[in-house]
Amino acid sequence: MLRLNLAREPYWLDLGLGVRVRVEPLTTALMVAARSDPEVRGLSEDTGDDEIAVIFGKVLAERAILDWEGVGDADGNPTPVTPEGIAALLDIWPIFEKFQMGYVAKGLELEQEKNGSAPLPSGSTAGAKAIARPASPPRAAAAAAKPARKS
Repeated sequence: MLRLNLAREPYWLDLGLGVRVRVEPLTTALMVAARSDPEVRGLSEDTGDDEIAVIFGKVLAERAILDWEGVGDADGNPTPVTPEGIAALLDIWPIFEKFQMGYVAKGLELEQEKNGSAPLPSGSTAGAKAIARPASPPRAAAAAAKPARKS
């Protein structure tokens, strides 16, 4: 069952290492805006999947992150949220991974959930492989099954 969050309120996401970010809910509009970003659109066809993931993650984060806690400059002073700051924050591997898993992947799970041909353990079997052998053609009446014994 798809559970809708009708509140659509920003929420805090813990990224570990003492950092948390306040993000907009991941909506269709946000995903479309990130996909349409010139930095994403400008990628060449031979760009690797890993590089695409990093660029897309940063572009999406720039649109989604509204505030943060636990982020400071070299002297430990809290810093405001800026596109450069977001890019630098996501250059830290554990932070990037937590953002990807806790924010981006959640949106992609919903995308997969709405895909009618996705083979899901508890959902549609349209994409599942058949594992049973095809049924044999009907046999002659002589080979019909015998009735069960009565006790």
